[in-house]
Parts: sequence; structure tokens; C-alpha cells
Amino acid sequence: MGETTGRRRAPAMDPEQRRAMIVSAALPLVVEYGPLVTTAKIARAAGIGEGTIFRVFTDKEALLAACMDEALRPDDTVAHLEGISLDQPLAARLTEAAEVLRGYMNRIGDVAGALASLGKATRPPGPGAKGMEEGQRQREAGLAAPRAALAALLEPDREVLRLAPERLAEIFQLMLMSAGRSPSPEPLGDAELVDLFLHGALAGQSAEPGAEG
Repeated sequence: MGETTGRRRAPAMDPEQRRAMIVSAALPLVVEYGPLVTTAKIARAAGIGEGTIFRVFTDKEALLAACMDEALRPDDTVAHLEGISLDQPLAARLTEAAEVLRGYMNRIGDVAGALASLGKATRPPGPGAKGMEEGQRQREAGLAAPRAALAALLEPDREVLRLAPERLAEIFQLMLMSAGRSPSPEPLGDAELVDLFLHGALAGQSAEPGAEG
């Protein structure tokens, strides 16, 4: 009996798996080439035929929009935040969280910056007001989930905090976002930002609630 020597076909993917695989292959190319990236280049990176892309996405613009949506997804970031040990001192917890969140914000900035020249970064996911509302909902979800994970990191120290963990998580998130956009040639490092957040701008001030300067 003869043996089959042909190449074995890869297992079939369902549409969502194929979509995720294409977006994963496209993301680094979008960052590198922006909207000028070709579907042929993306197909080669994904190891598929170019026609397969258009069986999943209606056009290249839809693929670029999916890349932006993927960059905004906070799932991995939240998982990393939830994995930070609560046995560490608060400053160590927040420094680790700052590193995780900077990575998330840098990823969003890289993709948004790459697509900005053709306005793809702000393309709504659907037509009309409904699509704009959905885009706003996605952006808020991208902030709300990490904010809740930050609040959980602050929760063990609730009794010595001046504000509720939820409010402080919002402030810390805003500080990180502002620091990420700073044009300063010497931006604050994670540990410096955490120290400023916990102890304020005045030297020698206590972080204990009710303390007077």
C-alpha cells in the first residue's frame, strides 16, 4: 500500500478563530506601516491566502478597524492586574500596576498613531449614532475594567486611604494617562509617579488620613 505524501491540511478554524488570527498577525504590521500596510503582506504574515482575509472582512478598512478594537480590549491587561500579589506593600503593587497599564496605553497609542493619518483610529464600528454610541461604550469599557482592577489593588489599604479605592483608582489612571502624553524629555518613571500619588508634592508630608502639613 502506498503512503500519502501530500501536505497535511491544517485543522479548520471557525470564523471567530480565523478573525482573531488575522488581527493578531496584522497588529504589528499596522504599527509598522500604518494604513499603507497591504492585505497581501498581512496574509503572508498570517500564513494564509489574501482571499481568505476578504472572506472574513468586507474590506481593508474593516480589518484596520478590527485592529483598533483589539488594541482597545483590556482583557489581558485586567488579567495581569488581577495577578498582582496583594501581599506586597501598596507602593509595590501600584508600581507593578503602572508598568502593566503603560504597556496597555502604549499599545493603543501605537495603533492609533499608525492609523491616524487616514482617520481610521476614530472610525465608528457602525453607521450613524448607534455606531458612535458603541464606539464610546468600547472606549469606556477599555478604561472601566482596568480601573476596577486598580481599585481592588487599593482595597486592602482602605482604612488608611484618604479617599475611596474607586476614586483613587480613577485618579491614578488619569495620572498615568497624563504622564504618557507628557512631552517632557524626562518623564516620570513608574516608581516616581507612585511616590507622588501616595505622598503628594510636598516633602515630608504624611500619607496618613487626617495628617496636617
